[in-house]
Amino acid sequence: MEQQLMQNEETTLRVDIYSMLAHLLRKAPDENILDWLSSLDVATPQPHISGMAATWPLVKLAAEKTTLISVQEEYQDLFIGIGRGEIVPFGSWYLTGSLMEMPLAHLRRDLAQLGFQREENVKEPEDHIAALLEVMAMLVEGGDDHLQKTFFNRHIATWFERFCADLKSADSAVFYTAIGELALQFLTVEKTRFV
Repeated sequence: MEQQLMQNEETTLRVDIYSMLAHLLRKAPDENILDWLSSLDVATPQPHISGMAATWPLVKLAAEKTTLISVQEEYQDLFIGIGRGEIVPFGSWYLTGSLMEMPLAHLRRDLAQLGFQREENVKEPEDHIAALLEVMAMLVEGGDDHLQKTFFNRHIATWFERFCADLKSADSAVFYTAIGELALQFLTVEKTRFV
């Protein structure tokens, strides 16, 4: 019973983190999200603590130090820009150097097999990092470990580390440096889970 409760809590936490990262990579946070991140109950980072435990205080501090206007401008510069942002958050870009390539075709096939359909109001291709994280949140919630592992390894594991490194080191990144580190730490844990 206790083990089942712990598994349920872990599943809920994983769904929440996937969903939060997807939301932050889909659009700039609003005032409510910044307030929530600023009020996270996290321990002060200790030198011997690493990984995700060390990342949460950085996210909290980044949320405390930014303003709504500055984080919106940061998101614009990072992901939209004039013509193109500093970061191109699409799997095909990281895997082939171009958009709309074979990795996207493979993803569309897998999404169709899973029963996912593209919403008509969505303009960007399905291999946007936020869309992939949204799918993972749903798969984790669904509880099928094999589907989670297959989808993650095919469509996220092959490029998330380079994406996170680019996000952390982008010239415009301030708040998103912490988000890039959180994504890197969390997805690395997930990658280990799915080996």
